[in-house]
Amino acid sequence: MRQNIIHIVLFILTVASTMIVGGPAYSITIILILLGHEMGHYLMSRRYGMRATLPFFLPFPFSPFGTLGAVIRMESTTSSRKALFDTGVAGPLTSLLLSIPAIVIGLRLSEVIPTSHLKEGTIRLGDPLLFSFIQRLAMGEIPENYDILLHPIGYAGWVGLFVTALNLLPVGQLDGGHIAYSLFGRRSRAIFLIAIAVMAVITIFYNPGWFLLLILIILFGFRHPAPLDDQTPVDGKRKLIGGLIFLAFILSFTPSPFPQFVEEFKQVFHWF
Repeated sequence: MRQNIIHIVLFILTVASTMIVGGPAYSITIILILLGHEMGHYLMSRRYGMRATLPFFLPFPFSPFGTLGAVIRMESTTSSRKALFDTGVAGPLTSLLLSIPAIVIGLRLSEVIPTSHLKEGTIRLGDPLLFSFIQRLAMGEIPENYDILLHPIGYAGWVGLFVTALNLLPVGQLDGGHIAYSLFGRRSRAIFLIAIAVMAVITIFYNPGWFLLLILIILFGFRHPAPLDDQTPVDGKRKLIGGLIFLAFILSFTPSPFPQFVEEFKQVFHWF
């Protein structure tokens, strides 16, 4: 009963914090994307007989998103690499499938305006390759010196891609770490190391804003508990899906999600 109250309170606070950031359309859309992601994990966990909590939403009004996402807590050991793969991939696959139509709808509702008409302090977004591709299909070429005033639904879709990409980093106990371990077993440690090295290069030479995330994945990014059956490999179909989901990660990740923050950071600290 007490845990149910916590779920409800956190959900209400997250609705309020996302409303503050982007209004009703943004709030509803991003809540659905986050809920879809965590329910993908939850339902797949239940399918394999693993105990898991319902999603805990994390409100955070002092951010461009109004939330730190949502999490579920796994309360039992994963039975096999197959179960680990299915549980790990269900969340990002669901949020990706919800984010894409949100981007399409949001772009259709957005305005193309002269760059000079953008209000001072407007947040500029770095577009991942997948977003840019959808934008080109939905809106065609944007004239020079014009920009898109993104509708809140489109912004929620962009945030959905951003969150999905972060979760797909192939390190530790992130979704991408689960998928990598299920595909490669103990050899996935080499993948964790490569991913951390790439993030270090991006952080040092391109975007210092990733510094805190880099520290966290260095501290926790090498650890992944083995499932009970760590010997039986996943089948070819899952290997194919794993390859496609990591392609989706590459297309959804942007090294500089908020370009003006990077420039301001560099100017303040004169690192570069």
